[in-house]
Amino acid sequence: MPSSPSPTATPLRRVTVLSGGVGGARFVQGLLHGLRTGAVPGASADTHVTVVANTADDWWIHGLKVCPDLDTVMYTLGEGIDVERGWGRSEETWSAKTELEAYGVEPTWFGLGDRDIATHLVRTQMLEAGFGLSQVTEALSRRWLEPLHGDRVRLLPMSDDRVETHVAIADPDSASGRRVVHFQEYWVRLRAEVPAEAVLVVGQDSSTPGPGVLDAIAGADLVVLPPSNPVVSVGTILGVPGIRDAVRATAAPVVGLSPIVGASHVHGMARQLLTSIGVEVSAAAVGIHYGARSRGGVLDGWLVDSRDADQLPRLEEAGIAARAVPLMMTDHDATAAMAAAAVALVPGNV
Repeated sequence: MPSSPSPTATPLRRVTVLSGGVGGARFVQGLLHGLRTGAVPGASADTHVTVVANTADDWWIHGLKVCPDLDTVMYTLGEGIDVERGWGRSEETWSAKTELEAYGVEPTWFGLGDRDIATHLVRTQMLEAGFGLSQVTEALSRRWLEPLHGDRVRLLPMSDDRVETHVAIADPDSASGRRVVHFQEYWVRLRAEVPAEAVLVVGQDSSTPGPGVLDAIAGADLVVLPPSNPVVSVGTILGVPGIRDAVRATAAPVVGLSPIVGASHVHGMARQLLTSIGVEVSAAAVGIHYGARSRGGVLDGWLVDSRDADQLPRLEEAGIAARAVPLMMTDHDATAAMAAAAVALVPGNV
């Protein structure tokens, strides 16, 4: 495979990204940087990017609807994110959290920042007024996305239905020997340090894709699975009935980037959750877990990190075009280079 794409690259007018929170948001941020700077072959500053975000991490707390992945994408692309943490608002304060703790209101292990609360208040009020989550997200995005990106970036929830991820963990005091906790408790309170015995996505089987999601996949020139968690981010998006079939059916190439570098994840808890579903913690195994479209899966191409180049033969045997490139999102240029490498796997661009 050539080291650089052809100058006659197929035009990329529409790119759709199936995204989780921090990893997906940072990838899209780098992708947009690459579009502006001309680093992504076949694309331009006018290329439209649609982000379909995971909503199975959502939950209700203190009477407010919190959508962590939607907000992380929105704040990141709107330049309002706390860069060091990768989530939440910049220049955040925590007076409300302190006051709630003083009243003894649980859960004290999950804090809402004072600035962040405004987003959740608006979302909750609109939902209670009868608006769907997609409509609410569109309204919130006007503040964060339109000033910087105009109509070139669109953020869509994977579903307007209530879908929530829960994790089964061991509990010797329970009659069954295990108990189930919401994903947020597993991640924030338990810090994913307790082995996950199973992942349960409540409400997923009866959910439907959010408005615009299937059209965004069908109408794309490229679909990207960024380095988000393959179990509880991209996995839950693909698990919404109709979305996996749409990815398989789209005329666009589908390219993914490994969230596993070396023998572990770069961010989050992919290692723990892959183990819970019996998938080996390696770049090749995650690609094979998604599967080749030619064999009933969802991938045409898969990028692994340079240090995992020895795994390329396994992917090629599984029917997935693969390439090893640097996959650490150290800055916008490095991330744009990752996006360019994803495009280089697209038929017509190699």
